[in-house]
Amino acid sequence: MVSQVETSVSDFTRPLSHTVEGLVQVFTCPHRSFFTSVMAQALRIAGQGTPVLVVQFLKGGIGQGQAHPVRLGQHLDWLRCDLPRCIDTPQLEDGEAEALQELWQHTQDVVRSGQYALVVLDELSLAIKFGLIPESEVLELLKNRPRQVDLILTGPEMPESILDRADQITELRRSHRP
Repeated sequence: MVSQVETSVSDFTRPLSHTVEGLVQVFTCPHRSFFTSVMAQALRIAGQGTPVLVVQFLKGGIGQGQAHPVRLGQHLDWLRCDLPRCIDTPQLEDGEAEALQELWQHTQDVVRSGQYALVVLDELSLAIKFGLIPESEVLELLKNRPRQVDLILTGPEMPESILDRADQITELRRSHRP
């Protein structure tokens, strides 16, 4: 017995109407030594062929900036702020605030473009706490990002308003056992 099903070619060429919605993940910790697990996740996702961007707002010292991203493999771009040093206080030297604002503006533009499926915003909570990146602008970015873009935000003392917008919160802590 032979059976034949007729379908039009247009049934197979229509784009899928369903897009998986991206997540907002927060990784927070009272100390600044947990980036390894976030970076491992970014590398794993990039290794599967998904475009990933890692942005480190408070790390400097290598003259990088958004004009000179480091490319790790084919799918992972890594940006650091074009600063002569790493930032650990709210007091910035001449030109540092401008470099940070340029990176923040570039990051917002890239997220809104949907160019990357995953964007890691490293030590974002400290940049907010130091008054270097406005919390209101971060909330606006979370609200208006393309719905398929995943965001990972890291840092100690993440503002409550951002935690309220997160789909997943991972709090890392040290455990000391005698």
